[in-house]
Amino acid sequence: MSLRQQQHPLIREWATRIESIWREYFVLSDFSLPPEFGHVEGRLEGEFLVIENVCYQAPPFRKLHLELATVGTGLDILHCVMFPEPKFDLPLFGTDLVGGPRGISAAIADLSPVKGKLSPTYQQHFSHLPPLQFSEPRPLPKWGTIFSDFCVFIRPQTPEEETQFLDRVSAYLHWHCQQAIAAQPVLPSEVDVVLAGQRRYCQQQQQNDKTRRILEKAFGTEWADRYMTTVLFDCP
Repeated sequence: MSLRQQQHPLIREWATRIESIWREYFVLSDFSLPPEFGHVEGRLEGEFLVIENVCYQAPPFRKLHLELATVGTGLDILHCVMFPEPKFDLPLFGTDLVGGPRGISAAIADLSPVKGKLSPTYQQHFSHLPPLQFSEPRPLPKWGTIFSDFCVFIRPQTPEEETQFLDRVSAYLHWHCQQAIAAQPVLPSEVDVVLAGQRRYCQQQQQNDKTRRILEKAFGTEWADRYMTTVLFDCP
């Protein structure tokens, strides 16, 4: 049985949906990861830790990354980021789910701008989506200044809220893929600005202490730092 099939149903569904949407819009090819990071096994406080990474590339994205992880029987994780090529002024789609047998404790998705705010096209489209009703929205972390005004970050309390989350972030992903296909390269003079925004995104994400602590406890500080800077949030 694959790792995905053992995880929380919402994580399974979202992971499958992400890859399905990618294949709907793009012709995917493999993105080469260091071989030691494709499938990783370790121990965390006596519990078995498994990490599986799949990475693709498809213009205009230099890297489409989906990570699934499980710690023992109590913690399931999904992490995904789509990294555009720096010559395209596109936001970074990112999403994370954290949960286990007691349910999903954190569900987040966003299209993070590289120039401070999303383009008027994105803002106008998202502003006209129906309002969301969640009983437990969660506050963004201190380093979360990279997120847009349309970031969804919740602790879903019911199956209906899980479905509402999944439908909204799927709509985000569909729209983003459609915009990416139609995107035109920026002027050469603007590439550095886009690149600086992507670097800031990666640097802020690398401040996620919860992720870093888990990796350091299981694999050591040096391994954790390399994993976060070459797999999770590598800067071109």
